[in-house]
Amino acid sequence: MPDLATALPMLAVLLVIGAFAGVVGGLLGVGGGIVLVPAFFYAFGHLGYGGDQLMQVCVATSMATIVITSIRSVSSHNKKGAVDWGVLRAWGPTLVIAAAIGTFVAGKVSSTTLQAVFGALAGLAGLWMAFGRDSWRLGDHMPEQPVRSALAGAVGFFSAMMGIGGGTFGVPLMTLYAMPIHRAVATASGFGVLIAVPALLGFLLLPIAEAPPYSIGAVNLPAFLVVIGTTLMTTPLGVHLAHAMNPKPLKRAFAVFLTLVALNMLRKVLGW
Repeated sequence: MPDLATALPMLAVLLVIGAFAGVVGGLLGVGGGIVLVPAFFYAFGHLGYGGDQLMQVCVATSMATIVITSIRSVSSHNKKGAVDWGVLRAWGPTLVIAAAIGTFVAGKVSSTTLQAVFGALAGLAGLWMAFGRDSWRLGDHMPEQPVRSALAGAVGFFSAMMGIGGGTFGVPLMTLYAMPIHRAVATASGFGVLIAVPALLGFLLLPIAEAPPYSIGAVNLPAFLVVIGTTLMTTPLGVHLAHAMNPKPLKRAFAVFLTLVALNMLRKVLGW
């Protein structure tokens, strides 16, 4: 059991992480996992937790928060009639299976491998946010088989390995197939549920030798509870700011930040 001198700094760090993730998610429409995983990684690492499976703890705890936030999000979007349930029904089975496989693989590989996967794909996400164009298209409608299963499999597998929901990959993918952005965001929140639930179940069963205190499997309960509470409180602030100012310059700034975080993680992988 950690003493007060250890618990209070950890609590303070987690409050800041949750507040930042909520504001950024509401302001820019990016999933919390893309912020939470690197934040957990540096916070737990500096506090001396995690050992050789530090990245698994970060990914799993992020997935636990995504279960709550994505269910809340898809419910809100559904009330506005924005969710494309046809896409969710068609893509859902593959997303679930791929997420389960991704979780299994994440539990078997080293923390360094997960760092490399996260760093590489987060870097690509940052570049997309910086340079992607709304006019780019791969098709005029969502793809049919076998392309659909291939894309859904990739989204589910890599999202589970990275500890992120459906927005980071799902939103740009659906807009590339001519889905309106608001409908893509709403439907991607459903992707988050389909990815996060099987991933969380798998991570709860994953034993971690040097997990932070009060963890079940790879999921750290204090981090989950503090971050989810703070995130749910600060997300509306981010939404309010998004309507009060032009988010495009901030989106580019976040793209630079995300790219730098990804490069720094890759730097650690390479031992530089």
